[in-house]
Parts: sequence; C-alpha cells; structure tokens
Amino acid sequence: MRAFFFLVTFLSMNHLCADDRPNIIFLMTDDQNIRSLGCYGAPGVTTPNIDGLANDGIVFDRHYDTTAICMASRASVMTGLLEYQHGVNFGTGMDGDGQMRNGDWSQSYPMLLQNAGYQTAFAGKFGFTIADGSKSGRYPEDDFDAWGGGGGQTSFITARNKSMKRYAQEYPHATRSYGAFGRDFIKESAKHGKPFCLSISFKAPHRPVQPDPLYNEIYAGKTFPKPANFGRKFGEHFSEQSRRGRQYQRFDDWHYNDSYDDVMAKYYQLIYAVDVAVGMIRDAVKDSGIHHKTLIIFTSDNGYFCGAHGYGSKVLPYEESSRVPLIIYDPRSLKKSDRCHSVTANIDIAATILDAALGKPTHKKGKSLLKYYDTSHTQGNRIIPLINVWGPEQAFSLGFVKNQWKYIYWPYTGDGMKPTAEIYNLQEDPLELHNRINDSAVKDIRLELENDYDNLVRDWQQHAIDRPHYKTATTLFSREGP
Repeated sequence: MRAFFFLVTFLSMNHLCADDRPNIIFLMTDDQNIRSLGCYGAPGVTTPNIDGLANDGIVFDRHYDTTAICMASRASVMTGLLEYQHGVNFGTGMDGDGQMRNGDWSQSYPMLLQNAGYQTAFAGKFGFTIADGSKSGRYPEDDFDAWGGGGGQTSFITARNKSMKRYAQEYPHATRSYGAFGRDFIKESAKHGKPFCLSISFKAPHRPVQPDPLYNEIYAGKTFPKPANFGRKFGEHFSEQSRRGRQYQRFDDWHYNDSYDDVMAKYYQLIYAVDVAVGMIRDAVKDSGIHHKTLIIFTSDNGYFCGAHGYGSKVLPYEESSRVPLIIYDPRSLKKSDRCHSVTANIDIAATILDAALGKPTHKKGKSLLKYYDTSHTQGNRIIPLINVWGPEQAFSLGFVKNQWKYIYWPYTGDGMKPTAEIYNLQEDPLELHNRINDSAVKDIRLELENDYDNLVRDWQQHAIDRPHYKTATTLFSREGP
C-alpha cells in the first residue's frame, strides 16, 4: 500500500511539474506571391496541405512585410523591429552589411524562448549574420539546440547545404529535406516533454528556378489565368522612380511577357514541394500526440510581382510585392472566424510567438495576432510602414498602409524627376489601378495621410539605427527637403 501511495504521489507531482506551454512551429517561404495558394483563391494551383492548415486556422488577408526584401524582412520577423531600427539589409555601406547587433539578436524570439527553457531549432535560409567583430559576422548555429540552417541563399541541392547533408540521399532536393528535418526534431522533442520552437525558412520559391523534379507532372502543360492588372499598361500611372530599379526590367528578362504559363508552372512547382513538406511536419505533430498544443504559423518574407503592372521580382511597396500569405493555427483556442481582414505586419510575428509561449502580447514594434483568433477585434487606425532603401537611390520609397488607404512617397529628384506621391484606396481598388493623389474628392484624406507620413519620418529620425545609410535616409524622405 505504501509503495502504491508513493507511486501515485510521484505521478501526481510529475504531472504538476509538466511543462504545458505550447509548441511553436514557424514556417516561412521566400518570394511567395499571395496569389499562389488555393486558400487565397489562386486559380489552377494545388496546395492541399497548406489549404488544410488554413481551413483549421485563420487566414490573414491584409498581412504586409514592412520591407519587401528577404534579409531585412527576416530580421524584422525575428526581432519585431523595423528596418531603420535594426539596420539589416544588403548593400548598406561599410557599416555592418547584413549584420544584426548582438543586443537586437538577444531580444529575438528564438533567443528569448531559448532562455525561457524552450528547445529551439532552425533549418533553411537564415538570411543575415550576427555581429561578432569580423567583416562577415557569424551565423548562430550554436544558439539553437538543432541547426539545419545555412548562409547566403543556400542551395536547392541538399548535399550542398553543410548542415543538411545527412538528408541528401533520401531527399536530394532541399525543400523536402527541411520537411524531414522538422519531422525528426518534432518527434525527438515530443519524447522529452519540453516545449519547442521550430523555425523553418524554405528557400522556395526563390530563384534560381530549380523545382523538385519529383513533381514535374503536377503542372505539366497547364495554363494559368493572368491577374487583371497584368502587363505594362497597368503600371503606366506608377511613379517614374519605380521604373528605375531592376523590377521593371525583369518583366521581360524573366519572360513574364512572353512565357507566362511556363514561368508560373515552375514557380508553382517550387511551392508544391513546400506544401509536401508542410504535410510532413503536420503528420509528425499528429503522430507525436502533440497536435492539441502546437501552434503553427505560415508566411513568406516578401511577395512577388509575377508580371503584375509590368514588373517582376519584389522590393517595391505595391500589393503584389509587400502583401504576403499569413496563416495561423492555434489548436488551444476556438477560432472566431475563418479570415482576418485587419492590417497586420511581419513585425507582429515575434510578438505573436512570445505571446503564445510566454504571455507577452507586445514586442518592440509588434503586436500579438492571437487576439484575432478568439475575439472580435476591431482594426483601428494602425499604420504599417512600407520601406525601401535598397538598390538604386532612384527607387527608394517610404509609404504605409492605414485602414483601406495606402500612401507612397518617392523622393528622388535627379534625372529630371520630381518627388512623387501615390494614394490608393485598397478597398475600392485592390489592384492599385487608380492613383488618387490629385483627386479633390479625397483631399481631406490626402491631408490626413500626409500628416501620418510626416510623423513616420519623424519616428525614423528619432529611432533610426546609428548607421550612415539610415541617417541619410531621414533627410531624403522628408517632404520639406534638406
């Protein structure tokens, strides 16, 4: 009887000591257009696993990346900081290109969860380095319990990714190898009972165009309807400055103009492999018996024009480039609706993860999105900045989304150009076909948006990182000039 009493007591104490904090799985693609998933109405696209995740969770219809470039966006996702605060991007001068300060990294969601007792893992394209006094900085493989990450752009050939070579024979294409990495980490973590945070950053569908040949038949010979704003004639009202970057040339160079179906078939094939990997990960969660306490977030680091308005690639602040998929599945809560129409941003990801794990609903510039899951939440007047200070200065821009309105300012004055502003009513004009800047019917709205813009510039001036590239931009973006 005494032995039985001690056994019951031990089991009871063990139950009380169990860590019931949720597991977090964060999945991010690279260069994924919102018009590439069935749950977003993409015609002719096959994405059953991601659509299943959307059906179980909530789809966010107005989610923006505050910088539509992979390096800067990834830094914002990790930290909840805007680009002018963390200073991480390509080609920003000799002041620490791509390097995140140690203080900012220590406040990233992986580090905060690691310090709070979570098992952490990362696989895929990390996207930036951490300052360590060297010219190139360091990748934080020693900061995670499991590491399958890589530097630079990584490779679609698994064997070329040093940390993933053990998967190369069975999964020669990198996309499914990341699914296998996630599956193995989930199953191993579940055995130990500690909460975990798994982050996977797929290279797909980023160029080069190297889809997994295993899925060559998925879109073979298929045709795809073009978006209603496809082609040059639907970008004639855009600023001259927007045509000075490589995004304009890539409409032709990447053959959206003359081989649209072939280009999109390969793009969608890359995404199909991601869908397969998502299925592998969800199956591992279910098989491990932890589906009831595992939150999953799916998004992309930036969008892709895919020929809309006669542009290719990303970077610019228009919808196809800056608005991205976001799906959140939280099995601990009863969802209020299937879709969220409020404006959200990549700076909210860290806050959302930290809210779920640690009960911390705000982090730096970000706000937790869990409030949209089980409550009726009004949108308010939140301003989401849209930043580009990468590439040729002619194409630099600063704008924002506020409710149904988007405001964009193009400051460059050389080459015969004048500073230009654009205003779009995204509720009435989601394809951004009508610039309302000179429309007298919205004069009061224009004045309000201009005031909001000036406040955004002042915030930049007050909080910009102390690096020359970002200090110079504060003067450049002022509507009052130097």
